[in-house]
Amino acid sequence: MKNPPHSFHIPVMGTGFTIDTPLRVARYGISSVISLVDDILIEQVRKLYCEKHGVAYEEITSHDPDARARRITAYLNLVDRLVRQQVEALQASPFEKGSEITRYYDMLPETPLRRAYEEMLATSDPDEKKRRQEMLRREAVPGSIDVNIMTKIDRDAYLDGNKLPPEFADAMAALRGYANSTLCSAVIFSAGINQRLYTYTATFGDFLPGKDGELKKKIVLKVSDYRSALIQGKFLAKRGLWVSEYRIESGLNCGGHAFPTEGYLLGPVLEEFKEKRQELIKLLHPIYLETLKSRGWPVQDVDYGVRITVQGGIGTAVENAFLLTYYRVDGTGWATPFLLVPEVTNVDAAHLQKLLNAADGEVYLSDSSPLGIPFWNLRTSASEESRRQKILVDKPGSPCPKEFAAFNTEFTETPACISSRVYVKRKLQHLAEEDLSAEQLAAARRSVLDKACICHDLAGSTTLKYNINPEATPAVCPGPNIVNFKKVATLEEMVAHIYGRLSLIANTERPHMFITELMLYIDYLRNEARKVSLKLSPRSPGYFDNFSKNLMAGIDYYHRLACEFIEEQRTRFLEDLDALRNQVERLTLPKHA
Repeated sequence: MKNPPHSFHIPVMGTGFTIDTPLRVARYGISSVISLVDDILIEQVRKLYCEKHGVAYEEITSHDPDARARRITAYLNLVDRLVRQQVEALQASPFEKGSEITRYYDMLPETPLRRAYEEMLATSDPDEKKRRQEMLRREAVPGSIDVNIMTKIDRDAYLDGNKLPPEFADAMAALRGYANSTLCSAVIFSAGINQRLYTYTATFGDFLPGKDGELKKKIVLKVSDYRSALIQGKFLAKRGLWVSEYRIESGLNCGGHAFPTEGYLLGPVLEEFKEKRQELIKLLHPIYLETLKSRGWPVQDVDYGVRITVQGGIGTAVENAFLLTYYRVDGTGWATPFLLVPEVTNVDAAHLQKLLNAADGEVYLSDSSPLGIPFWNLRTSASEESRRQKILVDKPGSPCPKEFAAFNTEFTETPACISSRVYVKRKLQHLAEEDLSAEQLAAARRSVLDKACICHDLAGSTTLKYNINPEATPAVCPGPNIVNFKKVATLEEMVAHIYGRLSLIANTERPHMFITELMLYIDYLRNEARKVSLKLSPRSPGYFDNFSKNLMAGIDYYHRLACEFIEEQRTRFLEDLDALRNQVERLTLPKHA
């Protein structure tokens, strides 16, 4: 597997923040990810770019056959076409200050390709210099235009009240839209296993090896622990699908939706992947090849390798380098800091300022998501302000214009979203009739009223920025790391920060990323225990025993790991670690009767 030009990628952010990021960064060799959740937004952005570049635009309406898949295919094909044009222009540009190709090479990390560029600059012979430049033009390859499918957002489709076949469900249609596109890239599956989606993936030839053994479209799994990687990797291998990359994400120290583990911390998880990487390949490879043979698919003698990458809360070049060297990961993901880089992501001016001013507590792990998954939210966003205002005027809930999270049938035959006005009204009435204490009722009502219309509002920054919807009320979902950055940056500056050429960190007291994650897990465990005390959670005492044991095992691991840190880091790290150990030991958790 050929190494990409850069050792970092830009993960998916919300539904709109990275919707067109490949058009800003792919030509510079930087990989990024487009969300395929919101095909309405995708169609709006396709129209925008068609008009901008003089490309004929024919609208695909929601009433057209297979509209969701066709919208996604049309947009991805457009992005692919435009990036190819950008790359051709970059490769043809002169090697001079400020040119596209110079910008490409100036941003590269210290690699053989970067050194070849520097050697070209130092060459005085004109013919030799030209020869080296021609080689460098060919080597200036783009970053990957990847897509993300959140497997839990797989709402069944209905027509005239009748459920359509499974392939028209949201995740299935999104996959078909990507599979039918011209892209040679990867789909990132996040949020856990979806058996019908994974099985459906095996019906598309682009995910199977070609005559040369190459995969035109690759599969990346976003996972939070080794066990999840093994289970999902085996399920896919049994269907003739190879996982080309396992993208490990912190369970809590990330933006957007968070998927907390039972106290498995990122460091120990990475250690397990480092130890068992070859074991994982040896286990899955025979299953994969045997399945291909059973399907009558030509099998090449190709070593299908696996990339291991990590993301979630990385904030400094020192942390980035440590992950690459100690855990031997193949790459890192940087998301939240790029919200402060306007040439890369879509954040409207008002919310860019709100992110710059965000203080502790204004970015919080909320109950806002109608998917029932913890969700990092900006408390000062227009979406949150609108939600609170609706409660004040006794009109809580959303009109639910997009319905991507409409799964609940508690009060309706047709699935409804639990952030929708119709559901919220019925649920509050139902709670009033329940036999609940005042404290239980208040907590239950708060959980219902906390739900926000993130399906629609996560597109708001994009639709505001591009004047698609001037009335949008954006939701913003940064990770907690955002409070450590207080400067609007250029692409060059953020890349330089990642590689240690300069620092954009404003908070000199920022804890190490491993410490931050541990703090978040302690807060999460404390909150889960409170829910049990109010009889609002079915968590068993065994869950809390296991969780706290895993935290303590992680703390012991970090104590041993600290010897790998430089002395200045080590002292602060161990002090923070001991303070957090005391917090875990003092937690009041549910006990067995």
